[in-house]
Amino acid sequence: MRWQTHTVFNQPLPLNNSNLFLSDASLRDAVAREGAGWDVELLASIGQQLGTAESLELGRLANVNPPELLRYDATGERLDDVRCHPAWHLLMQGLCANRVHNLAWEDDARAGAYVARAARFVLHAQVEAGTLCPVTMTFAATPLLQQTLPTPFRDWLKPLLSDRYDPHVLPGGQKRGLLIGMGMTEKQGGSDVLSNTTRAEKSGDLYRLVGHKWFFSVPQSDAHLVLAQASGGLSCFFVPRFLPDGTRNGVRLERLKDKLGNRSNASSEVEFQEACGWLLGEEGDGVRQILKMGGLTRVDCALGSHGLMRRAFSVALYHAHQRQAFGKNLVDQPLMREVLSRMALQLEGQTAFLFQLAGALDHRTDPQAALWARLFTPVAKFAVCKAGIPFVAEAMEVLGGIGYCEESELPRLYREMPVNSIWEGSGNIMCLDVLRVLAKQHGVMDLLMQAFGEVKGQDRHFDRAWRQLQQRLRKPQEAQAREIARQLYRLAAGAQLLRHASPPLAQAWCQMMLDTRGGSLINEQVQNHLLSRATGGVG
Repeated sequence: MRWQTHTVFNQPLPLNNSNLFLSDASLRDAVAREGAGWDVELLASIGQQLGTAESLELGRLANVNPPELLRYDATGERLDDVRCHPAWHLLMQGLCANRVHNLAWEDDARAGAYVARAARFVLHAQVEAGTLCPVTMTFAATPLLQQTLPTPFRDWLKPLLSDRYDPHVLPGGQKRGLLIGMGMTEKQGGSDVLSNTTRAEKSGDLYRLVGHKWFFSVPQSDAHLVLAQASGGLSCFFVPRFLPDGTRNGVRLERLKDKLGNRSNASSEVEFQEACGWLLGEEGDGVRQILKMGGLTRVDCALGSHGLMRRAFSVALYHAHQRQAFGKNLVDQPLMREVLSRMALQLEGQTAFLFQLAGALDHRTDPQAALWARLFTPVAKFAVCKAGIPFVAEAMEVLGGIGYCEESELPRLYREMPVNSIWEGSGNIMCLDVLRVLAKQHGVMDLLMQAFGEVKGQDRHFDRAWRQLQQRLRKPQEAQAREIARQLYRLAAGAQLLRHASPPLAQAWCQMMLDTRGGSLINEQVQNHLLSRATGGVG
């Protein structure tokens, strides 16, 4: 490009028209290893579509055109609707068409369906993370609703399991596809849901809810699962947007949240004015119901953060292959190559760990798999989501000043990262949950001894870290909960790499993550291997 005063050169092209699945060797390996190899062709197709400039532009448009609250219509009638940009609807259509909201819950779901769905989720996260919230909540709520959906709403089962996205403002029974939201958090309590004050009074076959929710995500959903205090204790209620007679329920949208990131997704504050709700399960059973769903939403937080990290790294690596400085491409500069290799190595371990967790959820009827998922879900939510914020900042630094400007994708990814650490339970909540599992779940130490014992002797850093953690777990202290959760993640990821990755790659990961002395370099052969795999290379 030639200007009057200068000629522009050495400007890398943006990363468009790449295949998000085929370019990620660690993801391909994990999908095949965990039993979803049957989905590879579709994943490649999804990866190709999502990597286009057109799809990425939809993500940008949805983010710069946030939803609007429509509280009243032109005549003054109360609406309590949300208007979203057309780009949002197109992205949601793609997510539903790919069944990211219900793949694992179909009657004829194949073995490995949860793993396949997790891979699709990671791919969609790289385009626009705001659309993941309604999909996550619907996915987590569907198994509960399949068992407990109130009688007046039994015709919802079919649209719940459809592949259609239907944004029409209609009663759920008249729609081709449905979204389910959640309403848990109140002003006075935050994560402490037992302090919730919203009341539910029994009125015939239903309950009348009076109170508020401080965070009420995706208010345009067809129904929400809401926690409220009934006479028997904290309970879970099905609160539809429209009642069976077609009238609007008494859920009043007060305002939409003005958030740091996640701007394409509507999060609201609501008041319940004698809103009708139907009890799910028994009174006093609300926390148990929420914990079931919370396990699924927390895994999605980790998967979403991983997808954002992968996209940030892809943008940085593509830039480094094109940008020259001091007579070499950035990727060939020794210090930059070390930085990029360490980022690639971090993603290798993270991918292996997360898809081992997804595989455990696929086999959740097996007691050992269920126990693994119970322990490592809060571990994943804490460790992966925390790691995302500095990781994207590092990717931004690879691009330099242009990476800090809004024309780049990276500022949006950076603003998006903290939400996954906060929503569905912040870091401290996750780490306290890890301690709770270690203290109360029978057989958890035997599970760890078996899993980590399988790779004993393969790496001295791993062996030493596991011995040290065993000492700490004999009498864990609450103040050490973060370090315990962090070490559990590092050991689980390291063990998975020692089982399945090349020995030099696995040992490099263990040295980087478990060697307390620090300062080690990744050798040139492993660097080449990592950066090749990060662009789709085999091996």
